[in-house]
Amino acid sequence: MPSPTEERRRPGLFVGIGAFLAGSAVALGALGAHALADVLGADMETYRIAMQYQLVHGVALTVVGVLLGREDRAAYRLAGWLFVAGTVLFSGSLYLLTLRGPGPYWPLTPAGGVTFVVGWLTLAWGALVDEDADDTPASRSGG
Repeated sequence: MPSPTEERRRPGLFVGIGAFLAGSAVALGALGAHALADVLGADMETYRIAMQYQLVHGVALTVVGVLLGREDRAAYRLAGWLFVAGTVLFSGSLYLLTLRGPGPYWPLTPAGGVTFVVGWLTLAWGALVDEDADDTPASRSGG
């Protein structure tokens, strides 16, 4: 994982990761619809969910990269890494479930879902809270 200093110098990192995730989600969707439809059978809906969440969070990562390019905020960086982790955990575990059947990786799906939620809340926090504001008790009292 790059250091925060490297991330500040390369806001395009999240744009690149996001574009890769979104593009590969489209490719996986086409693969599922055409080559794996007969193999997946009833698991096709689970596969689609994995692909859709990967696509949505790939786009979200590109937005995070754009936001970081405009203004470096720790909350944006954290949200980006939470989206990456959530995609690996949530979508990755669903892909495994559909392609390999039930296994010990099932707890990764809800963990990934929670990671997504925390990522979205972190992104909202970063957008709504002014990190540069001096919000100490002394500044509020005028002293």
